[in-house]
Amino acid sequence: QVQVMESGGGLVQPGGSLRLSCVISGSIYSATAMSWYRQAPGKEREMVAGIVSGGNTKYADSVKGRFAISRDHAMKTAYLQMNSLQSEDTAVYFCNALIRGHSMWGQGTQVTVSS
Repeated sequence: QVQVMESGGGLVQPGGSLRLSCVISGSIYSATAMSWYRQAPGKEREMVAGIVSGGNTKYADSVKGRFAISRDHAMKTAYLQMNSLQSEDTAVYFCNALIRGHSMWGQGTQVTVSS
């Protein structure tokens, strides 16, 4: 059974950093694209960052210059380095992986930015 699992969330003070990880398990196939989304209370889920197998990346305007997405060579793990975190970044962060045309979601990891 293919699973997508996020880790690395937690509580951090404003200005701090966190690194999220997303791992695909149970699949012999690699993802062709992996993305991070987030959903804050009372808000819609929004795309934060994405990366494709060729290495191209894209970011939401709100995180450009602060967040960086990367992936391993096998395209089965993706990372989201988050720097200069702000209270507005508080949300549940979800990983999405596109595997042979199927969109797979993880359960999410909570990121809370608060002093």
